Amino acid sequence: MPAAHMTRLFVSLAAAIYVAVFVSFLLFEHAGMGIGHFYYLAIALVALALGPAWGAAAGGMATGLYAVGVFFIDALPSNEIVTISTPIRLVTFVAMGTLLGWFAAHYRSANEELQILAQRDIVTGLPNTRAFELAIDRRLAAGEPFALLVGDLDSLSFDVDCDKALRQVSDALAGALGPEDDVARVGAEEFAVLAPCASVEQAAQLASWLERNLCESGSLVTFGWSAYPREGENALTLYRAAGERLYARRVLREPRARAARAVGV
Repeated sequence: MPAAHMTRLFVSLAAAIYVAVFVSFLLFEHAGMGIGHFYYLAIALVALALGPAWGAAAGGMATGLYAVGVFFIDALPSNEIVTISTPIRLVTFVAMGTLLGWFAAHYRSANEELQILAQRDIVTGLPNTRAFELAIDRRLAAGEPFALLVGDLDSLSFDVDCDKALRQVSDALAGALGPEDDVARVGAEEFAVLAPCASVEQAAQLASWLERNLCESGSLVTFGWSAYPREGENALTLYRAAGERLYARRVLREPRARAARAVGV
């Protein structure tokens, strides 16, 4: 269930509990029965849904409703409102709402951080395959033309600092692409790009431009490309078309990669 729906549900349940407890307190409460303790349920729901400040406010509201209930019940002495039990109840209600709200907020923050980390590549900091799949799904759902580029490093060898080389490529891609583009690391030495694009020809031009840009920064990368919707209407078809171009171009450019490895690029 979406977080917004869960919040509305918890707040609605809390309101219903406030009303139910208040009415039950007026109808059935007598000395020692303790119906007012059920306000804890409403306080907890508000704190879980809205955080510590609202949890504290919910505790104060529960104390106020309790005091009003005592005032209207003949079976309970109204002077109990001004005894030490009322401020004690206020402190316990407010403290419980505050603490539970703080833990709930802390949990949500930690969970959001974990979700972000789960969609990031640990070496480059770029979005990973999972995040990129979500990005391409969003583009497909929007229905606007775009290009999918898949790039592979040409000259990574065992005597090269692999992590450094990957970070160099990721930094160059991030610097070359705009805010409307998506870039991710989707394999050991493979990167992918999504960019607005009106035609296959524009996708090819973007691939060539990125190759030149990366070469100037010291990284040899070959790209394959495909264009939506002309070359596919789903992610699998687009990946296949881009992968086929990448493979064909890697075969043609293999002599360049061997020469680069020979001179230590």
